[in-house]
Amino acid sequence: MRSLNIAATGMLAQQMNVEVISNNIANMNTTGYKRQRAEFSDLLYQDQRRVGSNSSDQGTVVPSGIQLGLGVKPAAVYRIGEQGSIQMTDNSFDLAVNGKGLFQVELPSGETGYTRAGSFQLSADGDLVTPDGYLVQPGVTVPEDAVGVTVNANGEVWVDFDGQVQPQLVGQIELARFANEAGLEALGDNLFAETVASGQPAVGVPGSVGYGSVLQGAIESSNVDVVKEVTNMVAAQRAYEMNSRVISASDEMMQSVTQLR
Repeated sequence: MRSLNIAATGMLAQQMNVEVISNNIANMNTTGYKRQRAEFSDLLYQDQRRVGSNSSDQGTVVPSGIQLGLGVKPAAVYRIGEQGSIQMTDNSFDLAVNGKGLFQVELPSGETGYTRAGSFQLSADGDLVTPDGYLVQPGVTVPEDAVGVTVNANGEVWVDFDGQVQPQLVGQIELARFANEAGLEALGDNLFAETVASGQPAVGVPGSVGYGSVLQGAIESSNVDVVKEVTNMVAAQRAYEMNSRVISASDEMMQSVTQLR
């Protein structure tokens, strides 16, 4: 019976759906995390009576035909880039992007990674780095004798020194945008990498046309809505149960056939 295999594909699909939802809930407090959603598509169809075929020598046409579906398959798991809420931290090196754009980070391989998590720190050399020690690009170095650091909305990094009235510009933070941010490859540690699907990055100054502004002393929270995720999880669980019932019903039908005398 086809229904056994069809229901099995439905159970596997809902299992993946729950896995995606559980990852969203697990990262509800991850800085800059973007929630994901699983998408599914139907499998191939078997034509027992092809639609549009001739049903007689007079040229009459079958209006609908008989097409039997073979189940469901995962089509994509993509990120929803909706802006997360801004949480104030009062930490001078916490930066949040209000709008479009990602921070650029130099990975150990020499390649550039991208992130929305702006919980940065200073290295022993005064360089602005991620919690894993990866340099923020373009490089920003804060002198050790600086008494204050200010990052304005345009990404300019200014530092104050004792005995000086005017602050000194020590760096410029730039943001990257992609035509298809959902096509970025997730590397873990809140980092993404460029792919063919994402396209090449367009780098610009925060606050310019098409780029968000930078907020100092703040981080972007995860955009996961826990209530929606729990609702989706319950719906996926019910769908999983319904598919399992289809298997049970099909099995009972097959038993009825085998017990015929």
